[in-house]
Amino acid sequence: MCITWLSRTIFAGIALANAASFSPLFVTWNTISSLRKTPKLRGCIGTFEPQPLAEGLAEYAITSAIRDHRFHPIKEDELSKLECAVSLLTDFEECQDYLDWEIGTHGIYIYLENPAAQANGKPGGLSGLLNGSRSGRSSQQILTATYLPDVMPEQDWTKVEAIDSAIRKAGWNGKITEEIRKGLRVRRYKSERLSKTYKDYLAWKQGQGSR
Repeated sequence: MCITWLSRTIFAGIALANAASFSPLFVTWNTISSLRKTPKLRGCIGTFEPQPLAEGLAEYAITSAIRDHRFHPIKEDELSKLECAVSLLTDFEECQDYLDWEIGTHGIYIYLENPAAQANGKPGGLSGLLNGSRSGRSSQQILTATYLPDVMPEQDWTKVEAIDSAIRKAGWNGKITEEIRKGLRVRRYKSERLSKTYKDYLAWKQGQGSR
């Protein structure tokens, strides 16, 4: 079902003017409700490695639906309440400092040399970590986390709030100091985003049947 939704509805209608055949991408599932102003996150996983769009969308649609460890796997009875969004990531740049990006324009990808690992005398270093190690593990030498461009406006965060939240997301549970913020390596990026709901899928399916 998820593969059909993505490959038939979103990929077929992606219509992003500059969409390449290969792209880093994230797939986000949200629960939508008339009682909430903004959708509620239900799953989000992606990759910074460029993927062939057809295969990448199908793979990460499934992965984000059933393998995001923050949530239970999506069940069939939830489909009518779901929205699925695809974000194609573009324009990666190194930030001069942790505030060198714009809310509403950029996503952020942070790299933090783990203060706990440094205190234990473990060597640091950022080489070879563009894809990052899995975040949320305090024993790792490098902690990483990302937020897509749409997250900061949705949460109404300032830049510092977004950075601090990313540091927590990466797995650092100690005190967040200005020294820690200034020690971050931050990459900024943009995204081209398209979302579809289950109703959109049904409309597409009905249109296919009438041909």
